[in-house]
Amino acid sequence: MSGPGEADRGDAARTDSDGGAVGAVGRRTVVAAGAALAAAAGLGTGPARAADGAARGGGTDRRRPTIVLVHGAFADGGSWTPVVERLQDAGYPLRVVANPLRGLATDAAQVRGVLAAIPGPVVLAGHSYGGAVVTEAAAGAANVRALVYIAAFMPDQGEVLGELAGRFPGSELTPALRPEPTTGPDGTPGADLYLAADRFHDVFAADVPRATTRLLAAVQRPLSASAFADRASAAAWRTIPSWTLVATRDRGIPPELQRFQARRARSRTVETAASHLAMYGRPHEVTALIKAAARSVTAD
Repeated sequence: MSGPGEADRGDAARTDSDGGAVGAVGRRTVVAAGAALAAAAGLGTGPARAADGAARGGGTDRRRPTIVLVHGAFADGGSWTPVVERLQDAGYPLRVVANPLRGLATDAAQVRGVLAAIPGPVVLAGHSYGGAVVTEAAAGAANVRALVYIAAFMPDQGEVLGELAGRFPGSELTPALRPEPTTGPDGTPGADLYLAADRFHDVFAADVPRATTRLLAAVQRPLSASAFADRASAAAWRTIPSWTLVATRDRGIPPELQRFQARRARSRTVETAASHLAMYGRPHEVTALIKAAARSVTAD
């Protein structure tokens, strides 16, 4: 499948050396992301406020579709910061969802509520586990006109996320996970999964400076272990056009799994030499792909 058109090439210019694209993010981005993430670590509900507050900044063009961004596991809305800045500069209306990371049904319901409150068309993008969430949340949402997957899971209806994750070799995620026991509101025991701090850089964001990944590891949000046993109830990519970015240096979700999913979804696909956290490693290319999806949508 083809990727962004000629108009995107300047925006999606690649730098092949590790961290090159992060240099383009600049000190301003790293400081802003650090401030948002640090606030989130101390305030509990901070991730939603920080992310939504940044994404609702002025200067947006309401004739364009609203872009809704959904983060994945071991992260919060701040993981989209370099992309949010670029989309804001381009005038797109934005929402960044605080994904609860409690399981597909719960998380999809959260996203579905956000979608229902947005007037007009939406481009819905998910990173990592967030891809599985948007796949379920967009089913039946009439205003979602395009889906974007960034180094993401794209389950089909009936697939179990843990089984899909193991379909192709190459992931280093499982040995890096650190479970912590939890108790649900009804007293049911469970477990939350974190990425070990000493493995966070190499598995999650190998092309991002270590100073940044130390911060991201410290304020990561856990995924409920039960999410890997959840069965997808719908696959919105079967009826909604999709765009996919395959991160070829991903050690979390194997690149071959990303390619397989994109092929069966007939997704417009680009590949880039990025780690799992492609929004930081290759923000220009992630932004270009989202903009390509947005240009396909006509505002109501």
